[in-house]
Amino acid sequence: MSRASIVIVGGGVSALAAAWELTGGADGPSELTPRVEVIEASVRCGGSLATTTFSGRTVDLGADGFLARRPEAVSLVRELGLDDQLEAIAESGAWLWSRGQLHELPKGLVLGVPTTLESILHFRGVSWRGHLAAKRDALAPARLHVGDDATIGEITRAKLGRELSYQFIEPMIGGIQAGRIDELSAKSVFPALYAAAQKGGSLMRALRPTNSSNVNDTTPVFYSLADGVGSLPTHLVTRLKERDVVIRTGVAVTALRRTPAGSYPLEVDTFATTTPANGVILATPATVTTSLIGSYDPDLDALGRIDSAGAAMVTFSILRANVTLPPRGTGILIPLGTQWSGEGSLMVTAVTFLDRKWPRLRSDEDVLLRAHVGRSDDARWSELDDDALARRVSDELAFLLPKWSAPTDSLVQRWPLALPQYRVGHDQLVDRARRASVHYGVALAGNSYDGVGVPASIGSGRRAARDITALIGGAG
Repeated sequence: MSRASIVIVGGGVSALAAAWELTGGADGPSELTPRVEVIEASVRCGGSLATTTFSGRTVDLGADGFLARRPEAVSLVRELGLDDQLEAIAESGAWLWSRGQLHELPKGLVLGVPTTLESILHFRGVSWRGHLAAKRDALAPARLHVGDDATIGEITRAKLGRELSYQFIEPMIGGIQAGRIDELSAKSVFPALYAAAQKGGSLMRALRPTNSSNVNDTTPVFYSLADGVGSLPTHLVTRLKERDVVIRTGVAVTALRRTPAGSYPLEVDTFATTTPANGVILATPATVTTSLIGSYDPDLDALGRIDSAGAAMVTFSILRANVTLPPRGTGILIPLGTQWSGEGSLMVTAVTFLDRKWPRLRSDEDVLLRAHVGRSDDARWSELDDDALARRVSDELAFLLPKWSAPTDSLVQRWPLALPQYRVGHDQLVDRARRASVHYGVALAGNSYDGVGVPASIGSGRRAARDITALIGGAG
């Protein structure tokens, strides 16, 4: 019997994780391991996970950390033998710009949603109306039927009111997803909130952690890597090549064709080559997936409805004498529509104190911080060139932070259409597409489907590898 062939289209971390799983994962290859080929259209693998040198330090251009208490990323790092590269986050906590000043966020939040009445009653960044809404949820909670799905905003507005929803909760959730809580699916983006709403009664009480076994858990909330999270794809590529995985970059896939009369049921075309395959993993944005296989089935074509938001990050180095930061915490959240002394509302949605989060970035001379701009309905950043965007963001930081003046250097990183928007019914749309893809020898992976974070993307890739292995008859 000839060796099975699996082609992975896309070269992001989901694709690389799929290749790792297909070649044996922690155990390594065996005589049953298929031939694996990764085809990536850009000049490098890793997608939005990348690093660069800035102000004499290695900084991430995409995600600078990943959840430590989700297993997917940590397990992969350890399988790669990179345990000593794990770097725990050095601080916790954040601040919210509200009512004209910074307020330290209370403890006990779950993605911005308070879980105790006491925590919100002592928070001065919320008006008496917000406090009253929290009291109502604790003492006489509103009834709500969420059905098969609901937006995050529908749930939080009904239970906690408009002020807490838009000035408190949306800055946290919307900042992670670059979206709006009135458009994002609770079931897909915030399943714990959806489950809490299904229980009825107080939303805060239903979200409150009840597992006492975690009380003494010393696991940090986030990890990074010594050379940045963006080094993970580089390590993966090196190890995959050692396993004889074929990795082609700068090559676009032009077609995925079924060949029922051939020795292999599928062929993957580029402009110059054709690769036969028993199975294909499409670790591509949903719109690319649709362009390749949308004509096969209406449920696959429906993936084109998964739209994405763009965002940009502006990283600054500034002398410590030229800025005053809050005394604690790793950053600031800014509600959408916040007015300031300049033109229009603030573009900045969050500020990250990079050198507080990660000890390797600390310096006695300067501070490294990063401002985030862009949401699904705010693309003003895309209309400015890098210099103009850096100036605008610097002006906004001068409004938010005392003494801010004369940053020594700046770096603009743009990620157009990098964050898929999970709208109501997203889980059902993806489930239907996956059921349809099986009939064509295809598995789906990536942040268009199973979550936008690093652990979720890795898990999505490994799941696709298991799915395709089962589909072609245990060839891995």
